[in-house]
Amino acid sequence: MKIHFKSSTIIAGLFILGCTSGCSVKNKLNGINVEVKNNLDFNRKEIVSIPSGKLLDLLKNTSEKNVRVKIQGTNDYLRTQWIDYDNDGKSDELLFETDIKANSVVNYSIVSDTVKVPESKAITYSRFVPERIDDYAWENNKVAFRAYGPTAQQLVEENKEGGTLSSGIDIWLKKVDYSIIDSWYKKNVVSPGYYHIEHGEGYDPYHVGASRGTGGTGIWENGSLYVAKNYITYKTIATGPLRTVFELTYAPWSNYGVQETKRISLDLNSNFSKFEINLRSDKKIPNYTLGITLHDKKGEVNINKANGWFRHWEAIDNSFVGEGIVVNPEVVSSAFANDSKVPDQSNLLIVTNPKAKLTYYAGFSWTGSRQISDVTQWDEMLSKQAKIIANPLTVSVK
Repeated sequence: MKIHFKSSTIIAGLFILGCTSGCSVKNKLNGINVEVKNNLDFNRKEIVSIPSGKLLDLLKNTSEKNVRVKIQGTNDYLRTQWIDYDNDGKSDELLFETDIKANSVVNYSIVSDTVKVPESKAITYSRFVPERIDDYAWENNKVAFRAYGPTAQQLVEENKEGGTLSSGIDIWLKKVDYSIIDSWYKKNVVSPGYYHIEHGEGYDPYHVGASRGTGGTGIWENGSLYVAKNYITYKTIATGPLRTVFELTYAPWSNYGVQETKRISLDLNSNFSKFEINLRSDKKIPNYTLGITLHDKKGEVNINKANGWFRHWEAIDNSFVGEGIVVNPEVVSSAFANDSKVPDQSNLLIVTNPKAKLTYYAGFSWTGSRQISDVTQWDEMLSKQAKIIANPLTVSVK
């Protein structure tokens, strides 16, 4: 008996096809066997997700903490992570790392064992940051981001110093693979502005203001972009070695009374945060628009509507940053660079058909991190991300 489903990550686009009840399979001698297939012509280092319902037989005789994943036929144990998405005390899925060659298949075994799995300083992480007003920040071993909360908004509206009024997404340029959020914020308390200066690990020279930053949203209507203010609530769902997940909610905004919840996740090794948007509104909205700031409009824009990726490439200080959005091309109605004379209102805009739910990916790469060296490599990374979303890894539980 063989059961097939699709699974992938922020890099791979995480599309899971659920199975019917009773579909878990038990192999008493060897545990549960999993086949992972890469149908694309390039190597993929991603996170595989196994719904916990497929592991019921194994979990009858062992606890989650003793579940291990290894490459079949070896003792090469992989890092894993359980996630409880609805916070009901029961894990919903098991994650593990896979590193798979182009057009290849790798077989894994999920077993009960107490062997210690090697740890790594490369992790995913997110948290609310009260020491910097009320930021919410997230990162992995490649990139870091932050969003701004209600107190930061209030300070601006009361004409007080230190606030930020923006629903745009900020990016932090990191060049190390270990976590920097706690360290940079702690040092910023002692020395305000610390993380805006390069100290050897990277820094934050990126200006968001009222722009969309990298992946902020809005409604485009009659030549204007209408946007939410800062997030009003947050909920941390998961942090761990392989994936961090959280939600941000926004007060109703625009004349349409849009109520917006963003579930944001970031996987290890990915340059792209995954945004899963849930929308409600008092009346039908004309569109839902994604954006990337164009800053001083000296950068380069590339719109690849056919394949669903859109990018900006710009010089920042003595290096270059590529920002990008990847989305299913079928939902995109138009995309263009909006040139405005108003500060922070020039954005690359991707206008999508209005839906109650929308998923897209927003991320970046920085030449200072040596992940890429030029715009051609950034375009290649975006092209691969689009292919990954359209062709998630095939996972078979046997």
